[in-house]
Amino acid sequence: MKNFGFVKVAAAVPTTAVADCSTNAARIETLMLSAEKAGVAVTVFPELSLTGATCGDLLLQGALLEAAEAGLQRLVDVSAELQGAFVVGLPVEVRGSVYNCAAVVSRGQIVGVVPKCYLSDSGASNEKRWFATGLGVVSDSVCICGQCVPFGSELIFTAENVRFGVEIGADLWAVVPPSSRMALDGTELILCPSAMPALAEKYQYSRALVAQHSARTMTAYVYASAGFGESTTDLVFDGAAMVAENGKVLAEGERFAIKEQLVVCDVDIEYLRSERRRSTIQHGANFMEPPMTTVAIELPQGDVKMRFDRAVDPSPFVPREEQQRAERCAEIFKIQTLGLAKRLHHIHSSKAVIGISGGLDSTLALLVTVGAFDLLGLDRKGVIGVTMPGFGTTGRTYNNALRMMEALGITVREIPIVEACRQHFKDLGLPETDRSVTYENSQARERTQLLMDLANMENALVVGTGDLSELALGWATYNGDQMSMYGVNGGVPKSLVRHLVGWFASQPENESVAATLRDVMATPISPELLPADEQGNIAQKTEDLVGPYELHDFFLHGFVRCGYVPEKIEFLARRAFEGEYNEQTINHWLTTFVRRFFTQQFKRSAMPDGPKVGSVGLSPRGDWQMPSDAVSAEWLKRLTKR
Repeated sequence: MKNFGFVKVAAAVPTTAVADCSTNAARIETLMLSAEKAGVAVTVFPELSLTGATCGDLLLQGALLEAAEAGLQRLVDVSAELQGAFVVGLPVEVRGSVYNCAAVVSRGQIVGVVPKCYLSDSGASNEKRWFATGLGVVSDSVCICGQCVPFGSELIFTAENVRFGVEIGADLWAVVPPSSRMALDGTELILCPSAMPALAEKYQYSRALVAQHSARTMTAYVYASAGFGESTTDLVFDGAAMVAENGKVLAEGERFAIKEQLVVCDVDIEYLRSERRRSTIQHGANFMEPPMTTVAIELPQGDVKMRFDRAVDPSPFVPREEQQRAERCAEIFKIQTLGLAKRLHHIHSSKAVIGISGGLDSTLALLVTVGAFDLLGLDRKGVIGVTMPGFGTTGRTYNNALRMMEALGITVREIPIVEACRQHFKDLGLPETDRSVTYENSQARERTQLLMDLANMENALVVGTGDLSELALGWATYNGDQMSMYGVNGGVPKSLVRHLVGWFASQPENESVAATLRDVMATPISPELLPADEQGNIAQKTEDLVGPYELHDFFLHGFVRCGYVPEKIEFLARRAFEGEYNEQTINHWLTTFVRRFFTQQFKRSAMPDGPKVGSVGLSPRGDWQMPSDAVSAEWLKRLTKR
């Protein structure tokens, strides 16, 4: 099985014995073997992990330097029987100067040695007392452990599946870290051996810095800092270890642990490359002077089927943490309301027309419209909510629509469409018993026509209700609910619509409408274009026809946001929805998604304006540009049932 661009990495924190290189080498060896067993391709150990970072003036002693080299030789010998690469910290003497270095060891060889560039000279740290700076050291070599190997701060290690570089400790904190140049030269993975003393609140800052730097450089960033055994004299080390990818911390270890740690995670190199392809980050990188130096290295390819060390979020559009989710909803709601307010202000309109079905999408659109009117100081009576009962309208949705409009204090209009549709069927020669797509779509178009004509009468703006998920699937009637004068929900996926309505209901000032909103949230998703069942309940459920929206939103995020190939989306979906959907179900609905996404682009090409609220959008005016007649064959053949 393919690895889908995933590279397994690890941040290792051994229990260091200060100035005891032999013991440290043995403990590093143990973690190397553990990493190999876990299928790790690249493992990074803390800064000066062979000697300890707190050795002080001992770092200038020949005995310690020789012991460190002997410890490195032991690890080189061990690596000859292993497949992965290992980044180990030690002091290295080069032409009479001592450098704080990271040695990259793989398959019995020292592939390269990288010196630290930015030396700390504050507080208890006095690195400039012991080390020379690696700044400006380029394209050099050093003889160590009987090998003559590349030496310099500009080294980039290139394997078949990834390019990685190393920066050490305070290098990360520099105004222009070495990894910035590495990223411009195409490096996707940065390894950072560190020895950062623990201080109150410093970890949160460091964590944010690692996450932010991985976002700025569009890299995966692996950080390993010295732990328990390093603590001595006035300093305590917490053993911080984490893996971040493009702004998000994927995995982190336990701080202040006494035992050794190995934090393993799969980073998505294919995703990072996709992000860079659509970014300007690397424009002009080929003209940098001086050029970086590349060093070839062989890494294991791995097989995600054997072991996959990465959590897969089944709801990529919805934050899992409650407070973060509430903050996200509040921000999106403000974007929606401000966007609509701007359009109303620009066209000098104090009225808006909106169709209210009692479903989730129209409910959110109504809440946004009311919010825009409040923001502009307009009378809510200028919002004209129209309920248009049809053949499939149930008492539940009808009553919820009325209660909601009355509670919000807007103008309520009721215009039944049954008789108008019957006349339309008669004109077409279509029997009312014919439950074809024409039967359904004619109702959607009748409703849109009424809204447009009413807007003309009132000099008002028609507010659209369709969401991002429906746009992706083309689950809208062309020139029906697909059309409006401003689509406030066009950037909001279905999985997030429910949470936005729930967030609005949770606000104390909205208590009068909260109970109705919660019942709307509990109502099955349906266009209500087919008659209700014998009990008067909704018979036409959208997800029975087009598939679960939670799956489609997952597919949409993987396809548009991440640029994944279909089989990778399928693999990740199986991981995310394990125990909920089987492989056949996921394959079926993913195939449906791909087919509909390609065939329904013509609807998106004609979609109305609407606010962009997140990183995934389908507006043809900038977010997603795709020919309406693009063929899906290359994508579908990747989903052939296996």
